[in-house]
Amino acid sequence: MDDPRQSAPPDYDAFAPLLDGPWYSDEHRAFRESVRRFVETEISPHVDAWDEAGAFPRELYKKAGQMGLLALGYPEDLGGVEADPFFGLILQQEVARAGSGGVPASLFSSGISMPPVAHFARDAVRREVVPQVLAGDKIAALAITEPGGGSDVANLRTTARRDGDDYVINGEKTFISSGMRADYLTVAVRTGGEGAGGLSLLLVDGDAPGLARTALKKMGWWCSDTATLYFDDVRVPAERLVGKENQGFHAAMVNFNGERLSLAALCNGFALVCLEEAVNYARQRHTFGRALITRQAIRHKLATMAQRIRATQAYIERTAWAMGEGRQPAADIALLKNQATETLEHCAREAVQIFGGAGYLRGAKVERIYREVRVMAIGGGAEEIMRDLAANQLGF
Repeated sequence: MDDPRQSAPPDYDAFAPLLDGPWYSDEHRAFRESVRRFVETEISPHVDAWDEAGAFPRELYKKAGQMGLLALGYPEDLGGVEADPFFGLILQQEVARAGSGGVPASLFSSGISMPPVAHFARDAVRREVVPQVLAGDKIAALAITEPGGGSDVANLRTTARRDGDDYVINGEKTFISSGMRADYLTVAVRTGGEGAGGLSLLLVDGDAPGLARTALKKMGWWCSDTATLYFDDVRVPAERLVGKENQGFHAAMVNFNGERLSLAALCNGFALVCLEEAVNYARQRHTFGRALITRQAIRHKLATMAQRIRATQAYIERTAWAMGEGRQPAADIALLKNQATETLEHCAREAVQIFGGAGYLRGAKVERIYREVRVMAIGGGAEEIMRDLAANQLGF
């Protein structure tokens, strides 16, 4: 079997057409170049070693913070950088070039944990916590999913009862990205009755007494720190309530919309990597005296991959524009998330098939991406839940 690690440098750039649309300015293009250099120097050379080690260095958060990559879209008075959604798309798709889902899963966990804090927490808490996280000095994680349920947020069971000036949390959370080393946890808890109307968000310090953590082993995302969290009478000052008591459900749902757009962009970035790797491998791999890419069956596979990627990219950009206009198109966001994961699944499968035995070897980008397809189709809202959400929003 040919080893893709011994192949010539790529000469086909599947990402080249991405900035041709009317959504992008020279500022966006300059940002893409800076992120690309960051990925080429700080991430890509190390992802194989990080995967085998099961973690990436904590210092990577600080380097990303210094680049301003953790600060996109946050208020300037909190250390943020005002940016439209297209900067976020660029960031996700350039990081995807490294071919590792585990890196962005944990490196950008603040992107789903800090928005509620930045927008709804008390001013003193916002100013204490958010700048540290955006600078990469502290790590933040979102804790919503529980062992007994994921997408059914309205029925979560972890409780927080008021006791004087504190809330006391009891329960469990699982599949928490950055869960083992997070310094801050934005935790969804039940402070009231049943259903969505009884949910609140609390900001919990990572060293709070009564908080325990267990690392999880996974099919993919090996270098992502993922954990189950156990809350045993964990006391949290009442001032760490994010927003109003029993009104946390809406903040959590709006937060999911941004997460799903980012996941869609990341998925299509990985699909582009699969196309790029497959084209370059097919150009250099010879079978029966001819380059593999001269075979019609292979060329049709590549053309179909490109077709799906371009359609998905157009949907991503149209949805990002709508969100940039202040809309929350929940149906489109749900359908887009599925469109992107299905595109990724198709492209990952076809890329590994084109590589043949070489695509089954560790060290090939397409092998890692193939292993990580399923988590993209489950995390942030499973495909089945997304279809049902879209159907409800569309009045079906």
